[in-house]
Amino acid sequence: MQEDFRLIIDLVSVLTAAAVGGLLAALLRQPILLGYLLAGIIIGPAGLGLIKELVQVETLAQLGVAFLLFSLGVEFSFSELQKVKGISLGGGGLQIILTIGMTALVSLLMGWVTSPAQGIFLGAILSLSSTAVVLKGLMERNETATLHGQIMLGILVVQDLALGLMLAVLPALDKPPGEIGLAVGWALLQIGLFALGAVLVGIWGIPPLLRLLARTESRELFLLGVVALCLGIALLTGQLGLSIEMGAFVAGLTISEVEYADQTLTYVEPLRDICAALFFAAIGMLIDPIFLWDNLPSILGLVALVLLGKFLIIAPLVKVFRYPLKTSLIAGLGLAQIGEFSFVLASEGQRLGLVSQKVYSLILGTTAVTLLLTPFVLRSLPQMFVWAESLPWLKHWLDKADVPLEVSKDSPVGEHVVVCGYGRVGRNIVQLLRDRGYPVLVIDQSEHRIQQLRETEIPYIYGNAVSLHVLKKAGVGKARGMAIALPDPMSTRLCLKRALELSPELDVVVRANQDKDIELLYQLGAREVVQPEFEASLELSAHLLTKLGLSLPALQREIQKIRYSHYLTLRPQRRPDQVSRELQEATQEMNGKWYPLPANSPLVGMTLEETDLRRLTGVSLMAIRRSGGDEMDYPDRKTVLQEGDDLLIVGEPDELAGFKDLAKGEVAIPNENASCQWLLVPEDSPVVGKTLAELNFKQQFGVLIQAIRREGKYIRFPDGSSDIQAGDRLLLCGNFYSLDRVSQSIAPKQKPATNATSQSNGHAG
Repeated sequence: MQEDFRLIIDLVSVLTAAAVGGLLAALLRQPILLGYLLAGIIIGPAGLGLIKELVQVETLAQLGVAFLLFSLGVEFSFSELQKVKGISLGGGGLQIILTIGMTALVSLLMGWVTSPAQGIFLGAILSLSSTAVVLKGLMERNETATLHGQIMLGILVVQDLALGLMLAVLPALDKPPGEIGLAVGWALLQIGLFALGAVLVGIWGIPPLLRLLARTESRELFLLGVVALCLGIALLTGQLGLSIEMGAFVAGLTISEVEYADQTLTYVEPLRDICAALFFAAIGMLIDPIFLWDNLPSILGLVALVLLGKFLIIAPLVKVFRYPLKTSLIAGLGLAQIGEFSFVLASEGQRLGLVSQKVYSLILGTTAVTLLLTPFVLRSLPQMFVWAESLPWLKHWLDKADVPLEVSKDSPVGEHVVVCGYGRVGRNIVQLLRDRGYPVLVIDQSEHRIQQLRETEIPYIYGNAVSLHVLKKAGVGKARGMAIALPDPMSTRLCLKRALELSPELDVVVRANQDKDIELLYQLGAREVVQPEFEASLELSAHLLTKLGLSLPALQREIQKIRYSHYLTLRPQRRPDQVSRELQEATQEMNGKWYPLPANSPLVGMTLEETDLRRLTGVSLMAIRRSGGDEMDYPDRKTVLQEGDDLLIVGEPDELAGFKDLAKGEVAIPNENASCQWLLVPEDSPVVGKTLAELNFKQQFGVLIQAIRREGKYIRFPDGSSDIQAGDRLLLCGNFYSLDRVSQSIAPKQKPATNATSQSNGHAG
């Protein structure tokens, strides 16, 4: 068979297998990346042997990772890299040095290698993590813009830069120290010259070229020019002894600051995705399942050593650079694998005689297994933290460690607005509020943004907005409102829920990162949810419609109607099973549980407005599954609970326990004539220090204290021995007259809170 025709058959086989593997993985709700890797194993030399020209397929696959890193460079940009330069350069460099040093020491002591040179070489292999796999996982979860995503990508960039240095030093490892020094010096000089050249080209060469291509108004010419630029710079770095992947990343960085960056990314993405599928399938072809099985104990031991060792190096390093504990843990777990570039180092080391064939095969096997595990680790991180927080001792440790790193001296103490996230949206919110004289406090965990806040003298808290400690320090309980503009959906949901735990009546407006998050955020208690793309559509339409003759009052009514409907007329139609699947995934990350409603439950026959579940127990009801099999996602306040219903509820363990007590009828539910309100106990209140039995509000006024919120803790249905402390929020239930009398006895100068029956936006909670 002709060689060129053989290559076409191989390419078709790889792409078909990758498509089938990815489809099966998606249907099984597994990472698509896993499907690509398994497809490569099946059709590769160790599987069915369908691929004959493995070298040529690998060459094309190398283009895939080059385009992947090129896209990363375009999205990441110099400004994004600047935000995490400390942990990238300092932490990334220290991680490589520590990994090499510890691996060399342990391998020599254990007798795995016979010389320090071999130990250093083994450490170099283990020090590299997988840029392609981690990047793909972050992109699938929309987490490239998150703090932990930027930290991981920053460290990976430094690792990729170090690959060129490692390749230059490898031949001199068994030479005298002087030769090693010369090799390191020459490699650093090459990297420095290349970096200088990239900066100069990025300033004076790239912008005019892209403008020239754009002026042709030809999509084909623009794409061809960009691809030629990417591969040309990649080829240049290959000739200099660096990796072509590093060159592709630098090419992306040079384009990222130009006005055509978004257009470039749009054109390259389809090509990138196809070539990336080729790359991951090619990695799978290198995996030999038979060898893995024959050496399973050794490989599992090495995998455990790699995962634990890299985690114990990276997580503390990130923490040393003053990042939150949870961010440190995520970065440590996310980078605890051996990277695809380690194949390059291992092949070169085998050629130079630094490792035997068996050790080389063990390295390949260990690398392959860690790459297979990484998508599962990245995907299961939210569930891991939910599980960790369900253990009281571990939750206490995590909460204790996640404290504010810094608080500005001029922070407001009350009647202020808390803004979570100081990106583009958060910055605009702060400016508009300050221009009108409203006190503002910003929460952010990026050192770069905190420095901007210091320079502009805007009050801030340096910490994780998801942390109860940080929210409490921000005075959420005394705030007039909160705006949440965080970069990732998970942090947004948790920040919203925990802010309402501290202040149930807080007016919270939230930016939805995706349209599928809108109903979820309303259900969690947001007073208003804003989706930037829909808002842009409304503003553009408003301008056109007014010019076309529609009256301004009529237009405003139409726009307000769309907003009240949660953009329902603008949102694309999705199948019920798709909505249900997305809801299940989101609630699984937030400690969501299905609970069967008991047959004799007092909740049966009540509407969700009447049950007032969020106020009474703290939980949010996300879905109802009827006894007939029908499922109602995001039920509204008029929905009636029926016998045999299964309820999907989200809440902390104590909140879930409170809901179960309520559903079983073990605690009283306010009757239909009763109203509920939250009341803040001031420091000078006469009830401070007294127990509920001493106050006896039920006997005196006919008012029940259904719950106490205290420093983020939810005390459900307190008994008579519970005491009242300053700063407590009490949930009082009774008729209006009685509530007014009780509120006067607790806080004579404070007006009663808003009636509980006024649900926001028509949602149940």
